[in-house]
Amino acid sequence: MTSTAIQLFTKRRTQYAIGKNLPLSEAQVEALIHEAVRQAPSAFNSQSSRVVILFGAQHEKLWNFTRETLRAIVPADAFVTTDAKMTSFAAGAGTVLFFEDHDVVDELQNKFPIYADKFPMFSEHSSGMAQYAVWTVLAEAGIGASLQHYSPLIDEQVASTWGLPASWKLRAQMPFGSNEKPIGDKTFIADDVRFKTFR
Repeated sequence: MTSTAIQLFTKRRTQYAIGKNLPLSEAQVEALIHEAVRQAPSAFNSQSSRVVILFGAQHEKLWNFTRETLRAIVPADAFVTTDAKMTSFAAGAGTVLFFEDHDVVDELQNKFPIYADKFPMFSEHSSGMAQYAVWTVLAEAGIGASLQHYSPLIDEQVASTWGLPASWKLRAQMPFGSNEKPIGDKTFIADDVRFKTFR
């Protein structure tokens, strides 16, 4: 059985060796990211995901202040590994910052009180789907990426640096760029551990 969707999904892999030589223009990458997020599903069609795209110096600024934030808390003898990670992310062409707008969540909680305790979880689902959609379209375009999570350590600085609303809660960071090395194969756990089918 062949599936175009599965073929696309198999291209989406973690790539740490990224560079600045994008196969598309920044405007084309921006348009792909916009459309991927627009098409990602969300509970109650809430469209709670928010995205900031950083290119060039703005992208490097993110990873430089993340480096300094981590320097203050990572033991000095272990910082060399952290420093190398930050350098590898900054070496890319850009970063996608994924947020969830909690004003939307609050509005849904008020509108549908029977589900009020579920909307934060639904919001996380929406964020994950937006992240996967963006990662997949980048991979299909020949752009390498990885998904990072430095929240809440950098949340305040991200919000103040780019003047973001207080209701936008940072969920993930996706540095991206040209593929500078081959991407390794993905390994999988056994199907009988992961799946159960009943007929």
